[in-house]
Amino acid sequence: MIEFFRTLQYIIENGIIIFTIFIFGSYVALAIFSALSMLQYIRKNSYIDYKVLLSSPLAPSISVVAPAYNEGKTIIDNIRSLLSLHYNDFEVIIVNDGSKDDSMKKIIKAYDLEPIDVLYEQKVATKTVKAVYKSKNKAFNKLVVIDKENGGKADALNAGVNFSQKEYISVVDVDSVLVEDALLIMAKPFLEETERKIIASGGVIRIANSCKIEEGRITEVKLPKKFIPRVQVLEYTRSFLMGRMAWSKLNGLLLVSGAFGMFNREIVLKVGGYNTNLVGEDMELIVRMRRYMSEQKEKYRVIYIPDPLCWTEVPATLKVLGRQRDRWTRGNMESLFMHFKLFFNPKYKTLGLLGHPYWFFFEWLAPIMEFIGIIYFIIIAVLGIPNWPFFFLLLSVIYLFAVTLSHYAILFEELSFHRYNRKREVIKMLFTAMLEPIFYHPFILIFSIRGNFKYFIGEKTWGTMDRVGFSDDEQDDKEKENNNPEIVKGSSQVA
Repeated sequence: MIEFFRTLQYIIENGIIIFTIFIFGSYVALAIFSALSMLQYIRKNSYIDYKVLLSSPLAPSISVVAPAYNEGKTIIDNIRSLLSLHYNDFEVIIVNDGSKDDSMKKIIKAYDLEPIDVLYEQKVATKTVKAVYKSKNKAFNKLVVIDKENGGKADALNAGVNFSQKEYISVVDVDSVLVEDALLIMAKPFLEETERKIIASGGVIRIANSCKIEEGRITEVKLPKKFIPRVQVLEYTRSFLMGRMAWSKLNGLLLVSGAFGMFNREIVLKVGGYNTNLVGEDMELIVRMRRYMSEQKEKYRVIYIPDPLCWTEVPATLKVLGRQRDRWTRGNMESLFMHFKLFFNPKYKTLGLLGHPYWFFFEWLAPIMEFIGIIYFIIIAVLGIPNWPFFFLLLSVIYLFAVTLSHYAILFEELSFHRYNRKREVIKMLFTAMLEPIFYHPFILIFSIRGNFKYFIGEKTWGTMDRVGFSDDEQDDKEKENNNPEIVKGSSQVA
């Protein structure tokens, strides 16, 4: 029996080593490829005057669609921010998804709205639209407000797609803050690409916690003071600058962030819009659009813009972070398993041979393998047959690799866009990278395993993403002074 366990131990340990090498190799390859792509992008775009697009007759028309649910405390500034974007041919469509607060009353009053009669073709089925509003003030003629019954974020987005009148749809979380030139920068690749149709594009999402925001604009960039938001700066930097840049170049990108993305409206309608029965509707839409283009044998691309175009608040507590991450896990699994036909299918080229398998093995399976490895070492420790030299060697290699990768991501950020220009902030990020594998990653692993469990029992809820405001530290201080536990509720709701 002991010999059997030692043989099993040998097989499992070597399997773990092989899988770890594959993961490390993929991360290193993506990091190198992203660095080369980033250098190429910076050289190409450093001296471009995006304002030229403002007067160009070739610039694509854009409908900015922003779903809103119980956003009464910030909705006026959010809309003002969207209306002040630097672009010529665009409209802003705010979809009030059955808010229970005073959102609609505030919007109607602030922007002098009145209901209008409008004919539209409901190409994608949605919950009942109660009214459509336009402003009496010509200064706000780009604004359209849709008031509808609650149906969840995907349903609200579909309503915006139905009402949109432009070539492209830019989907924005209403609580996010866009830089003024965001649409100009996102629109440029659509003009440059001539051989393949660009069906979607996404930009870098940056973290606004602790930043100074005035009238919907970032006026001062600050590193989050709290550990949980600060460590997410590292996560986002690794993901966006060192992952999606490479996948964009390889044309294997499977995800455009729901916080800010741009889509070809025609293709969105052809594939049936957002799936309202999923919690990961943003990723699934991209996979479905890509699959449609491949099956139609049309040349296409999903691109990624490395410029920091959108700032959003991230969870500041483990409770809210857990809700977000297990939902992300379920969304990832929905897309992978619904479209499992893509798995190593040469018919879909990069999508089937690289993109889908990578997400399957390294985004979904890797946390499960890590969890199994932990359980395995606990079992053999109890049985009294652990290989402690192997265990500590593997643990040390994984820790050093994780810290090195994060430090490389920080260097990547500093050499490219350099948003954190205080030396103490950079030092704090370097120190945070050393703490992340010990005090943060275990929780992310737990949330991922919980997401897997919820997926297999069929749970479809979003959960409530409570927010404390962008300057979370200042807000917390005010709440302590006032002894008021109330916090601002987020736009996420049960789908």
